[in-house]
Amino acid sequence: MIIKTREKPLIILQLEALVRRLPPEHVKLPRIKESLSKRNAGYKGEKAVDYHLEQQPEKDFAILNDLRLQNDDYYYQLDSILINSSFIITLEIKNIAGTLFFDQNFHQLIRTIDGKETAFPDPIVQSQQHVTKLKNWLIKKQFPDIPIIPLVVISNTNTLIRTSPENQRLSDIVININYLPFKILQIQKLYSKQIFNDKDLKKLARQLKKNHTEQFQPVLPRFEINEKEVLKGVICPACKTLGMERIFGSWCCPRCQTKDKDAHILALNDYYLLFGQDITNKQLREHICISSPTLAVRILNSVTHSSSGSTKSKVHKLSLIVKE
Repeated sequence: MIIKTREKPLIILQLEALVRRLPPEHVKLPRIKESLSKRNAGYKGEKAVDYHLEQQPEKDFAILNDLRLQNDDYYYQLDSILINSSFIITLEIKNIAGTLFFDQNFHQLIRTIDGKETAFPDPIVQSQQHVTKLKNWLIKKQFPDIPIIPLVVISNTNTLIRTSPENQRLSDIVININYLPFKILQIQKLYSKQIFNDKDLKKLARQLKKNHTEQFQPVLPRFEINEKEVLKGVICPACKTLGMERIFGSWCCPRCQTKDKDAHILALNDYYLLFGQDITNKQLREHICISSPTLAVRILNSVTHSSSGSTKSKVHKLSLIVKE
């Protein structure tokens, strides 16, 4: 059963907000869009793997996706983890086009596409490191010792996977996405001794989900963008024009005349993604281009659940708002 579903990564949402909020001629925009394209490709590859995971019998596995756990002072990310009563499988998912050569002498991944070679960190090393960290986590949480099998899944079905002749056992770890269901069955036949009872398995799945920590890193400093460069205003949901006006309780687009009472929701989400969760009445007014403190209070009270400070300096806590 799927215990933790895969959601669009926060960094993708941040990059999308940044693209919306920068002038079309901004010098950093091509670099930001390139980064967004790469992130979206990775997410697309992970979602392709999800299709195969969702086909697994619910009674056999507890599955958690996009799991970020703490190991001492550091965090590590598991793309997917499958928990069985006899073993655990971790998945490192890569959506890389071209021809991939796994160099096990220098422990790097070399991608060739259009005659150009590019080196990447070895995902096999990454997956093995994750196994070590997960084993330590299980020991600290006093769970029984259980086999952990790392797999590297290449999610692009057109990608060629190669290695040197002496490393043919690479196929034990690196697989094409289409072979994943068969590999899981193969592992089930190899590991049949029950280690977790049903109670242990459910307890482990709950604790893993509870210990997941979302990563929030400011995106503006990453691209050396000043806050003043970010465009303010409410974006029209129909024509995407920036600069909707508040008229008689609704937002009205001066370009296409679209009216929407909740058009400010996207603007608030953009603020959260680009500047963080703390927002004051003044900051809201500046961000969505309104002058009325009373209207700002009404909007903040409708979308935030906590605040601190006195009336004039009150700081409200934003979160991502999902429109029904």
